Amino acid sequence: MLKRLWFLSLIFLVGCSESETKMEFFNKTALSNTEKAFAKTMADRNFDEFGSFIAEDAVFLNGGKPLRGKDEILNHWKSFFKEEAAPFSWNPEQSEIGGGNLGTTEGPVLDPTGKIIARFNSTWQLQADGKWLIIFDNGSDVCK
Repeated sequence: MLKRLWFLSLIFLVGCSESETKMEFFNKTALSNTEKAFAKTMADRNFDEFGSFIAEDAVFLNGGKPLRGKDEILNHWKSFFKEEAAPFSWNPEQSEIGGGNLGTTEGPVLDPTGKIIARFNSTWQLQADGKWLIIFDNGSDVCK
């Protein structure tokens, strides 16, 4: 009987572990898809949709001159949506989840010709409604 309980406990633990791994993958995939949808707002020139991905208390580090709060971020970023063609694009190469409700994405920023001009790193927070919102954003230049 004791052997049987031990075996059942082992199966339960393996099942939980596998389930958690699948959930982590799902969350990483959802986060990566969120970053891609966020980037698509730039390509589609959809400023209102762009704003829907930004938390009210977000901070964009902006080259050492932080933009604090959604209103300040949007006021600065609206200039990137004025022209018909997007001035740059980005795509996540890596997405990671930490602490259950925090995630990070990072990848290249490309000019219209496809040349890498910078790298971005964004921190996201999972909201109670299941939506990821960006809470921190930073970019760094790349060496020429």
